[in-house]
Amino acid sequence: MTRTEGAGLALAPGALTLGDCRRIAAAQLRLTLPRSAKSAVRAAVRTVQNVVAAGVPAYGINTGFGKLARTHIPDARLEQLQTNLVRSHAVGTGPLLDDAVVRLVLALKAASLARGYSGVRWEVIEALIALHNAGVLPCIPAKGSVGASGDLAPLAHLALVLMGEGEARVEGVVVPACVGLARAGLKPLKLRAKEGLALLNGTQVSTALALCALFEIEDLFAAAVAIGALSVDAARGSDTPFDPRIHALRGQPGQSEVAESYRRLLAGSAIRRSHRVNDERVQDPYSLRCQPQVMGACLDLIRSAAAMLANEANAVTDNPLVFGDSGEILSGGNFHAEPVALAADTLALAIAEIGALSERRIALLIDATLSGLPPFLVREAGLNSGFMLAHVTAAALASENKSLAHPASVDSLPTSANQEDHVSMATFAARRLREMCANVRTILAIEWLAAAQGIDFHAPLKTSRPLQALHARLRQQVPFYAEDRYLAPDIAAAERLLLGERLTPYVHHLLPSSP
Repeated sequence: MTRTEGAGLALAPGALTLGDCRRIAAAQLRLTLPRSAKSAVRAAVRTVQNVVAAGVPAYGINTGFGKLARTHIPDARLEQLQTNLVRSHAVGTGPLLDDAVVRLVLALKAASLARGYSGVRWEVIEALIALHNAGVLPCIPAKGSVGASGDLAPLAHLALVLMGEGEARVEGVVVPACVGLARAGLKPLKLRAKEGLALLNGTQVSTALALCALFEIEDLFAAAVAIGALSVDAARGSDTPFDPRIHALRGQPGQSEVAESYRRLLAGSAIRRSHRVNDERVQDPYSLRCQPQVMGACLDLIRSAAAMLANEANAVTDNPLVFGDSGEILSGGNFHAEPVALAADTLALAIAEIGALSERRIALLIDATLSGLPPFLVREAGLNSGFMLAHVTAAALASENKSLAHPASVDSLPTSANQEDHVSMATFAARRLREMCANVRTILAIEWLAAAQGIDFHAPLKTSRPLQALHARLRQQVPFYAEDRYLAPDIAAAERLLLGERLTPYVHHLLPSSP
């Protein structure tokens, strides 16, 4: 198991948890690797050396790459082969990956290589850890990978820094790679046989992007459940649809667990007690009543994707693979990032639905005929427009997410002269999740403002204690909307709260990366 030591993390190759990955992404930690991993790493290096000495053709060790795999490379030029590979493949473009993603990429790559199936020296793995621990983060452009053979272009930019070329970011400042290496106490590496290929092959970039998005989605999911419960009370909705007997009959695990969270969040609400009898409304609209069904299904998808990404975080995904125990080098396709692409596409569906349901609740709250609240949640409607355009913003973002949710994994564009004739598009599949999360964060911020407004209109009746705390947390930053004012800062303030803290203890225990 991975051990936590103060502000550090002792990595166990092959046994990283989602919680470990969340911690690495969230803050600069000191990472260490167990000395026990050295024997397998060194056995794999000896196997590579034996193959070279025997002159046996082995892909990427003494041959060219991709379509050029039949080209034999003489022993005297094997180091140049690896150097050329890194330089020629560092062709990424677009904005740089952020610090959280790059930290996780470094950790995942080091942990994968340390399993001892890649044929790289221990010094190479130590250099990756040294970069991470010194806060020297390779500048990795976000675009340029099709997700097979691994994340070649992005990882080439990482490997380039180990060679003393390219650029790194230190405390937000871009510096030449040689400066970054010096800060980490390193000298430029001369890559030996197989090492450049092992660094470039692999799914660590797409996996890190997907994991960082997963952690955001988990937090947004929890916020959506809490804010959705607040909307139930704001609209004077019923808690009957959350009765456990209903959900037991369906047998969907996420649905039952989420329904329990709604019950706990709403328990003790004076607003609910005020209309428990003699309420002429027989049933609530689906956006209130069917929250356990929708959010529970999203939770099940999140868990499924998380399990796949947890496996990938611990995987050995370069090629060929070196088996030091038998002295064999086997060429396969673990670099194909289809699991990551499918997991990311699954998460896209979940986050799009979370946002879509929230948008519908905003629409309900501003509609006086459905909510029983003042039109557009403001007094003197007509003179004041209230939340009219805030809902339009939410609708626009929910619509954007419908397009972004289109699966990336169904696309494939052959590369390398048709040698790589099916690719995963995993890197884009994962990267687009961050934009979807940003959209949903804004939608939820608007719903939080709208639901809090609705709760205020029910005074002196109070909601439940957990939801009172949720309401009060917002009101510490954003006052009641008494009349029209510049509303964008209110939305931004609610977004900052959503980004900076967990809103409720009643949901996070359901999520895959929770302790």
